[in-house]
Parts: sequence; C-alpha cells; structure tokens
Amino acid sequence: MNAIVKPRAIVIGGSLGGLFSATTMRAAGWDVDLFEASPNQLDSRGGGIVLQPDVLDALRFAGVALPDPPGVASGERIYLDRHDRHIEHMFMPQMQTAWGLLYNAMKRALPAHTVHAGETLTGFRTDGDHVLADFESGRVERADLLIGADGIRSTVRHQVLPDVRPAYAGYVAWRGLVPEPDLPSFAADTLRDRFTFQQGDSHSSLAYLIPGEHDETAVGERRWNWVWYRKYDQAALDRLLIDKHGMQRAFSLPPGTTKPADIAMLRDEAHALLAPTFRALVDATGEPFMQPIVDLRAPRMVFGRVLLLGDAASVPRPHTAGSTAKAAANAHALALALSSYAASFSDSAPHGLALDAALARWENQQLQLGKRMTDLGVSLGDRLMKFGR
Repeated sequence: MNAIVKPRAIVIGGSLGGLFSATTMRAAGWDVDLFEASPNQLDSRGGGIVLQPDVLDALRFAGVALPDPPGVASGERIYLDRHDRHIEHMFMPQMQTAWGLLYNAMKRALPAHTVHAGETLTGFRTDGDHVLADFESGRVERADLLIGADGIRSTVRHQVLPDVRPAYAGYVAWRGLVPEPDLPSFAADTLRDRFTFQQGDSHSSLAYLIPGEHDETAVGERRWNWVWYRKYDQAALDRLLIDKHGMQRAFSLPPGTTKPADIAMLRDEAHALLAPTFRALVDATGEPFMQPIVDLRAPRMVFGRVLLLGDAASVPRPHTAGSTAKAAANAHALALALSSYAASFSDSAPHGLALDAALARWENQQLQLGKRMTDLGVSLGDRLMKFGR
C-alpha cells in the first residue's frame, strides 16, 4: 500500500503567527515543520490579548484545545478621570486571555518532532516549483511553500522586501503584569470584571484581568494586565532602549531589562499623570516592560513559493486589539485556500498553476484586511495621542 503523499510547508517563526500557520496548515492536510531562531521556549512580550472571533475560528479549525474558560470575562467598559471618578461606562462583554495561554495551547497541539528550536534562517532559493531554506546550522530544507511568520523583524521579509521596515510612530506602550492579590483593594474593586481606560493629555492607559502564569482563571490566581501609551521623540526612545546592562536594544525592552532609573521615572510620571487606580498598577509592577509602537505594511505577501503572514506582512497598532486576530485570520484563510490543493496533491503531477492561483486569491484578500486594520490603528492611535493638533 502506497503512503499518502502530502505537500510540505516550512514555517519560519515560532511565536503566535507561526503557530497559527503550522496548526491550521496541518489541519488542511499539509506536512508542516516550524523553525524558530530562539533555542528556548518563547515567553510573552505582550501579556494580555483580547480574544477575538478570528482567533477562536482558527483554533477551532486546527483542532487546538483551549482551557475552559479560555480567559477572563469582562462586562463593562469604564473610563476614569484623573481622580478615579467614573466619567463614562458602557456594557461591552468580551473575554481577555494571555499570550502564553494561546502559545502553550498551539505548541502542545504540534507533534514535538515538527518544531525545531535554535534554527536561524539565513536565506532561501527556488528550485523549480520548490523552495530551499538555508539555516545557520548548515541545515537545508526543501518544501512546496515557505511561510514567513517571523514577526516585525522578519528575516523572510528582509530578503524579499529589504526596503520595507518598521517606522516608529512617536510613542510607546509601557506594559506590566501584576498578580491579582498584589493590587490594593481599592484599585482591584475598581477594575474587577471591567475593561478600564483613562485618557489623558497625549497619553492613554488601559487595564484588564487575564489568566495567571499557568492559565489559572480562578479568582485570586489571575493577573492584572495594564498598558500606558506615552509619547517620546526618537532621541528619548533611543535612551530608553539602552537596557540595564548597557545594551542598546533595537525593538523593545523585555521584562527584567528596564533600567532601574527608568522604572523610577515611570513611577514618578504615573503619580503625576494617572488616576490612583492606574498609579497602583504601576507601583505594584516589579518588571515593567516597553514596546515602541510602529507602523509597517508590505505591498505584497506572495513571492512565488514564499509568503509573508501576520506581523511580518503588516502591523496594526495595538489600539485595534487585532494583531493576533489578523495573524489568525491570515493563517486560517491560507489553510482554507490550500486545503483542496493538499487533497489533490501528487508528487508526480504538476500542480504549480493551481497553487499560484490559490495564493493570488489569498494575497488579494489578506492585503485588504491588512490595509483596513493598519489604517484603523493609525487613526485610533493618532487621535488618542493627539498627533496633528
């Protein structure tokens, strides 16, 4: 009896975009191997995520099991003024989850032998209707498709679109995670069961509950997730991106790397600008971390047998709560577009034209999605931060 032959995809990037790609493409009938440059288990750089329908749809298609419940529900959205007074509220139920919960669920769903850590892509080349991927270790992999899901600093994008780079938007997101019991009761009572905002003069903050470090959703075992958007010019950003070890970082300050003097400055500014509830969050955070807000949108996503997906292709600002959802939508749509190709695949019959046509249709739809989300993010962010006024 002949073995079933499947088309093969290589996914570059082991964060959420890569995991969405690998799990959905496997569900669509493809053989998939995922390659991640880091030799270690990735940890969260974002903390909290609003659990959007596109994420749930992709995970359901891929057969990825989530904990029950998969996050922490909130009912109201409230806005605080500088003195913690409620100035606006609305009923807007939603669920917030944690980056790590999604990461761990998808990682568990992949066979261990298909995930390759510590493998850095150095380049790729075409071989007829196939692509050859070269890695720093000397490894060479041959596949029908190479998916660049390697984020804002995408190595794949740098090779196909070297002039498309992230552009600093003029402000950053300071972030923090606080164990639920560590917040003073007055602040916890204000935030509990809510998605809370404070809009200041050219700054903006928000907070909500997410699962605990090990996916706990029981009361007392969860974490408070907060974000504070602050304006800095390029020179000030460059100074902030020098970490506590004196290393100049290019894109972010992960947890545990911020200089003590900058943490002290952040807390001083929180006391000067934020409502008591948000000040309490900042004070209770042992290791605040920071991500510059950037804009990026690639004009193309398909380059023969190579494609870009998720943040490697376009980066919506976080006000859309849509970066993870867009990566999920990109991956799910790709898997649906290529499932019939997998079903009719034979390694002895030419299928290149069918694959090209499917990728062209996918690219057109996903470019439109990326444009809508990046345009929305710029509009929301510039209004919140009062740019152009």
